[in-house]
Amino acid sequence: MSSSLLKAVEQGIARFNDAKLVRELLESYAEAKKNYYLGGLRLSAVEGGRFCEAAFRMLEQRVTGSFTPIGAQLDTNALLRRLENQPATASQDSIRLHIPRALRMIYDIRNKRDAAHLADGIDPNLQDATLVVSVLDWVLAEFVRLYHTVSPNEAQLIVDSLVEKRAPAVQDFNGFLKVLNPNLPVRNYVLLLLYQKGLLGATFGELAEWVRPTMRANLQRTLNGMSDGQAYIHTDGSRYFITRTGIKEVERLRLYEIHNQDKP
Repeated sequence: MSSSLLKAVEQGIARFNDAKLVRELLESYAEAKKNYYLGGLRLSAVEGGRFCEAAFRMLEQRVTGSFTPIGAQLDTNALLRRLENQPATASQDSIRLHIPRALRMIYDIRNKRDAAHLADGIDPNLQDATLVVSVLDWVLAEFVRLYHTVSPNEAQLIVDSLVEKRAPAVQDFNGFLKVLNPNLPVRNYVLLLLYQKGLLGATFGELAEWVRPTMRANLQRTLNGMSDGQAYIHTDGSRYFITRTGIKEVERLRLYEIHNQDKP
């Protein structure tokens, strides 16, 4: 996590909201994302509920000037009605309608889906946790956009920069990244390394150091193919970065899972 960026986001939102609520919002967001990528799916939903508790109170403060103390029961139904009944000229639609409804969906998943079982073979924990973290991303990006006066795309980039994706199948030994699945082919090996590095990317020298010795001779050719032929990665001439297509491929194959030893 970028501490300087996190501090800037916290300070920007806290100019218009209670500082303790903003801190609670960002801490629960970080925990929800971390648990999701480490496989703690139920914990992601729990932290999503904690995120909602802070966000609802921020909205409550926005329309009433005060908020229900943390630890006290929050009447979300009454708050939703009050927000919806705000004149359109008093608050942005995102404050009155979109954010509250998104939060309520997470709240209901946390409170009502814990014991649910789907008959179609889909794991409700994974399905629900994926929805929760996606909505958290959107809500936080909206808060950043509203209180930092940036465009939606800029807000999403800021949110994407806040929490690095952590792959359990990659272990960091004082800067040396070791992939814990030795059976991966070079393409997936590199994808997983760059997934771990996120927005920081990696140099050719770093990748050459981290891949297995047998992968080094043809590493440049592999990188060229992944960049030009598959659009899984991008280079600015000095560093390599994973693209959205590459991220989707890592997550489709679940390469980040530490027990994923038998998949190509």
